Amino acid sequence: MTTHVGDRKGPREPQVPRHHQLIVSLFGLYARQHGGGLAVATIIALMQDIGVESTGTRSSISRLKKRGVIDSVQVGGRNGYALAPSVIETFNEGDDRIFHPRRAKKGDQWLLATFTVPESQRHIRHKIRSSLVRMGFGSVTPGLWIAPGYLRDSVLAYFDTRGLDEYLEFFMADHVGGADLHKNIGSWWDLPALDALYSDFLEHNRGILEAWLQREQLPGDHGSDARAFADYLVLITQWRRLPYLDPGLPIEFLPENWNALEAERLFQKLHALLAPRAERHADRAIENQVVAG
Repeated sequence: MTTHVGDRKGPREPQVPRHHQLIVSLFGLYARQHGGGLAVATIIALMQDIGVESTGTRSSISRLKKRGVIDSVQVGGRNGYALAPSVIETFNEGDDRIFHPRRAKKGDQWLLATFTVPESQRHIRHKIRSSLVRMGFGSVTPGLWIAPGYLRDSVLAYFDTRGLDEYLEFFMADHVGGADLHKNIGSWWDLPALDALYSDFLEHNRGILEAWLQREQLPGDHGSDARAFADYLVLITQWRRLPYLDPGLPIEFLPENWNALEAERLFQKLHALLAPRAERHADRAIENQVVAG
């Protein structure tokens, strides 16, 4: 059973990713390296490696197709799926942010965003707001949003490719005085909620790193590639939203003992340790399924 981050009524269990989230990670990590598509049998086999039954996988595939995330394709003469063209760029944009998160410095500029949407297009207003949150913006007022300045290029590209840039104005700005910026950042972003997400990530993954480091000390087999794949797919699925919710705010403006710093180090260690093993396992499964077809 998965508990919500904000639930403090009892001991908090680490949040377990949902099946469709794991499948999205599977496509993001491996489908693009193999022509973009994965056979249905491959998806089922790889999801079984992390304990997901075929019925759960098929149900999640159907849900992702209805949402327009994946499209039906033929892979080696077999039924399969590929990322929809409309989301491929989103995955490409996410690579640097997920695997190489940046942190702004105290004196860096800020990126400000404001938008105007006619009352008759409320759905556009909601889409813009949710997109700003997804890109890591904090809300200064309902009509003014702020993010670290280094995000400028990725933010402009994000809204341009989605046809939303006509509603927005962006500005680069320096903080030159006035109210306490440290205090305001705590109101523009929900820092306690972010810190709780990092705490959950650490709680779930510290033991996994320790277990793999112990395996490294053993002679012979250091642990199967299949086990590494299962741990890595869950790791990526847990991690990939965090560099978006946390835009890399300057450490000087964050609470003491900010869990993000330890979480980033833990992720990088596990990524370096597990990614090559996981890729070997996924590559074998994908190649075997194509040959079998």
